[in-house]
Formats: sequence, structure tokens, C-alpha cells
Amino acid sequence: MSDKRKPVFDILEKLNIEYELDEHIAVYTIEEMDNLGMNDKGEILKNLFLRDDKKKNFYIVVLCKEKRADLKEIKAKLDSRPLTFASEESLYEYLKLEKGAVTPFGIVNDIERKVEVIFDSDIFNFDRVGVHPNDNTATLWLSSHDLRKFALENGNAIREIQV
Repeated sequence: MSDKRKPVFDILEKLNIEYELDEHIAVYTIEEMDNLGMNDKGEILKNLFLRDDKKKNFYIVVLCKEKRADLKEIKAKLDSRPLTFASEESLYEYLKLEKGAVTPFGIVNDIERKVEVIFDSDIFNFDRVGVHPNDNTATLWLSSHDLRKFALENGNAIREIQV
């Protein structure tokens, strides 16, 4: 097991969360995920790492893969300053993740709990969701409610909005 994944699995075990893990080639886009042919296992989630224009607030936005993220709409729902995609440097600084591996599980590396997790409420309509376990060479399948349980355990701020 890679060092990046170990903290994720340690928390899953601690919380007695059931999951399934699929190893695969590195993927960087939703299209590449779709080409793996795992869509019958559950809803693959899209994860965006955003920041406000002052670089004071950072967010992981977790939404269904087919949804388009309207940053102005998300800004309004979060009552935040204008939003943009955060840099690869910020992604590594805050979550110790690399491009293509953005996942809500990255918060295990956010010791200061600076990143807020924003869940699209629609993901909770699915029994099983798939996200990377801190690297993009595997997909971890678990219940959407267990994903929220995992996020709550880390202590980061969490919100649910309709994207």
C-alpha cells in the first residue's frame, strides 16, 4: 500500500467503513475514468480544488461526474469571494496531492484543517460512490454517507449545497 493511501485506509478501518478498491492505470480526467468501464459499480465523483480570489479560503467541491461546476453559482451558495481553481502548488501544500488525484480523502493531510469540503447534495442519492484514495491509480468505492462520515472524522468544515 502506498504511503499516500495508508492514512485513508487507517481511518476507514477505525470507522468500520466498508469499501471496495479497484486498482487501475493512472487517470487524470473523468473521460479517462469512464474508459476504465467501472460505471456499473456506482457513481464516480468529480472533485475540484478551488480557492477564493484572496487565497484565504480553499475548498474541495465534490459532485456527480456529469455535472458542470458553475463557479459563480457555487460562490453565491457559499457566500464567498470570487472562486477560481487553485494551483498545483496549493494542492500539494494543503492536501499533499498531485494533479489528477484530487479527492476528499486528501483532507487527511490537511493538519490545520484549512480546506472546507463542499458536497453536492445529489451525491447522497447514490448508494455507492467512487473516489481516488489519494492517488489516481485506484478507485475506492464506498457509500456516499460513509464518505461524509469520513470527512466529518477529520474535523474540516463541511457544507452541503445543490450544485
